[in-house]
Amino acid sequence: MIKHPNAERTELDYAELLRRSAPNKTQLSELSSEEMVLNMGPQHPSTHGVLRMELVTDGEVVLEVIPHIGYLHRCFEKHAESLPIPQIIPYTDRLDYMASMNNNLAFVMGVEKMMDLEGKLPKRVEYIRVLVSELNRIASHLVAIGTFGLDIGAVTPFLWCFRDREHILNLLEWASGARMLYNYIWVGGIFYDLPAGFEERCAEFVTYFRPKLADLNNLLTGNAIFRNRTANVGVLPLDVAINFGCTGPVLRGSGLKYDLRRIDGYSVYPELDFQVCVGKGEMGQLGDVWDRYKVRVDEVGESLKIVEQCLEKLTKEHKRTPDFDPRNLCPPKARPKAQEIYARAENPKGELGFYFVMDGKRDIPERCKVRAPSFSNLGVIPEISKGVLIADLIAIIGSMDFVLGEVDR
Repeated sequence: MIKHPNAERTELDYAELLRRSAPNKTQLSELSSEEMVLNMGPQHPSTHGVLRMELVTDGEVVLEVIPHIGYLHRCFEKHAESLPIPQIIPYTDRLDYMASMNNNLAFVMGVEKMMDLEGKLPKRVEYIRVLVSELNRIASHLVAIGTFGLDIGAVTPFLWCFRDREHILNLLEWASGARMLYNYIWVGGIFYDLPAGFEERCAEFVTYFRPKLADLNNLLTGNAIFRNRTANVGVLPLDVAINFGCTGPVLRGSGLKYDLRRIDGYSVYPELDFQVCVGKGEMGQLGDVWDRYKVRVDEVGESLKIVEQCLEKLTKEHKRTPDFDPRNLCPPKARPKAQEIYARAENPKGELGFYFVMDGKRDIPERCKVRAPSFSNLGVIPEISKGVLIADLIAIIGSMDFVLGEVDR
């Protein structure tokens, strides 16, 4: 009979193995008699991905939160150091996989900045890029709103949001051939022009979705139960948000009108009419969970306005022509001169930035560092979660809307 190598292990050995494989920052000797350590995740559905939260609790009250990340690490930055620039674009899809178009755009704008292609692209290309990016922004926010509602017990909004998101995924699949990971925006252009009839179908979606957004607002935003679970909970003061590097709806939810589409004015955003949505403390304190939720709801409406304006430009002033080739500026090899630059864009979750180091000899970056908005937004959770109930911590996590694909990278 073959003896299993672990047969002689004692209970203490297994405890030591567990401690080494999933180390806690908090040691049992540090706890008082009323305190205990709870692990939320990495499989818990309310952690929005493979995130482990180590909680020190006193009954139902959270005394400390320690996030443990790294469960979804895919070596993006190391891959980027060994691949030509065009081959890196599909990997950017997998950062925030809820907003792949936006990731493509941020990365490609950085490469075009290095190659002096800024402002030289056909207007039709620019409007198509903004159109698909704003559609993807709406889809990302619908996931954020729907799963957030589900976290605190509202099932119907979740079903509504995913039903309407499906229409957007169908449109983006029609344009790119993929449902979530698009590889559609290329250096110097796009993969292909929009299919014939896309603009009309997209306009039909806008007409369909506006009343659906109003229904969602009526069901969730003013709901008394929802308001009681979110108002005055997880208050993020503006100075704390700035010090932690928070961006996107998390920062704007604390009252700062900071949106890179307006600040940097990249692509054709300066030609478009839309408002920067901020929290106002309407239901509770400025910067609470409700404010962060409401900013995303309002941004969906503003993105619809941008989509409508892009469609108008693409069907009139910059309509398709038989000789239009959206790839005519795509270089066979993207080989920028030696330089270091930082390029950024306003993603659904905040500022996505790429720091490039090029040696000028190859089309492979020496360094491609990612500034991921989810990473900074996740980092502020321990600061604003002390003294809350465990149930309120779930609401706080949901209001941050992070994706572990770009936290771990």
